[in-house]
Amino acid sequence: MTNEVVLCTNCRHELPLTQYHLDPDNQAVKKFYGKIDIQHVSAFIYFNKKGIVQELIHNLKYKGHEEIGTVLGNWYVEDLQELKPEFPFDMIIPVPLHPKKFKERGYNQVTTFGKALAEGLKIPFNSSVLYRKKYSKTQSKKNLLGRSENIENIFDVVSTEENRNKHFVLVDDVLTTGATLEACSRALLKIPGAKISIVCMAMANS
Repeated sequence: MTNEVVLCTNCRHELPLTQYHLDPDNQAVKKFYGKIDIQHVSAFIYFNKKGIVQELIHNLKYKGHEEIGTVLGNWYVEDLQELKPEFPFDMIIPVPLHPKKFKERGYNQVTTFGKALAEGLKIPFNSSVLYRKKYSKTQSKKNLLGRSENIENIFDVVSTEENRNKHFVLVDDVLTTGATLEACSRALLKIPGAKISIVCMAMANS
């Protein structure tokens, strides 16, 4: 399937690009200030309710259109390649689904996005390092306090010699409060020598 079939050229020009990769002090980075040590944070596009990005993410997440993640990843990796001299990324890690949720949906919606980034950056994609050990309801339907309380200690890692001293790029679909990504990052930082960067398809406009 071509990019044009997934998203027409005119629609692509309408995508609200963040250009966060050019700003080391962007709004996405600020979500993690004083909470956790993150090397780089960026998101490709802004997420607005009832907009084209919401439709794209919805179709990717709930309608089985995994090719949307590939297209967004292929576009964004062109920008991220400019960061490689400053941030020598080693491995792409997707935010994991609990096995029960994976079985319900049939796929992890960030896999194709992560694999496209991995291919473009010429680094491995690894979905077995980080895992979700507790099942939780959809985060988007909870208030901020509820999210923070429920997200603690639900992720863990498989730490091996091969995973030590790596710069992991954690990928997700939409950056909202950052609670899930913070919890994932804390789990990954249990691995000796780990560094964390975060790259998302979109960031919710606050």
